[in-house]
Amino acid sequence: MEYVVLALLGVVTGTISVLFGIGGGMIIVPCMLYIHYLIPNLNFSMHDAVGISVMQMIFSSFFGSFINFIKRNIDIKDAFFLGLGGAIGASFSGFVLSGISSKNLMSIFLLVSCYTFYKFLSNSKPKPSQVNLSTRKQSTILVIIGSITGLFAISLGIGGGVIMTPLLAYYLGFSVKKTVVLSLFFIACASCAGSISFVSNGIMNSSVYGAGIILGLFSLIGVIIGSKLIESISLKLHRHILINLYLLCIITTLYKVLSYYNIVS
Repeated sequence: MEYVVLALLGVVTGTISVLFGIGGGMIIVPCMLYIHYLIPNLNFSMHDAVGISVMQMIFSSFFGSFINFIKRNIDIKDAFFLGLGGAIGASFSGFVLSGISSKNLMSIFLLVSCYTFYKFLSNSKPKPSQVNLSTRKQSTILVIIGSITGLFAISLGIGGGVIMTPLLAYYLGFSVKKTVVLSLFFIACASCAGSISFVSNGIMNSSVYGAGIILGLFSLIGVIIGSKLIESISLKLHRHILINLYLLCIITTLYKVLSYYNIVS
């Protein structure tokens, strides 16, 4: 039964990620914290939830990067240096997580979720700046931005777009469209390095590893479904659904945070 539930959640996560352009971590992390109410055998901590989310991201990000490569939508050189930085930063994520309590980790995740929701409601997009840099300087900046984003995003089990997009727009003049394409390859590299770091620091065990693989594999089905449904949803309905998704994620995470502080039972 637990495999069926994880498989269905994977399909739903993949579909929602494509339809609404949000990382799977925003869905998976809260779901993993509550899934034991449905399946008692699946009782995951906040650290487990982050590990599962990162493991799942490997599959969807590589799949998306492959599609972008086939369609020639991706700048290989920029993707390489951004991905390299992501791998470097994410390689320290296991060490960071091992020193943070579940209570504090969940509180940080809640704050990031609230900030992302605020950015969505304000409808503010970073405006690309006019930048003229040498190839060497641009590559160095890509590695630095990738490292910073990889460390913090993978430690929270999220893709990192809310961190990376404004940095790439300000320092390199990249458009949002280009950043979205690059971010998939970045996530692929960072999530692989993060998973290895989690295993090395004892955060990811066999149950977490297995749940992440099931979610990741079935999320690919969701990606295909979402890509076919996206044209049939109006912009108004799209916005309303996304607002409700954000609110559900924030409310469920907030309840868990309050329970950690014994404010609610």
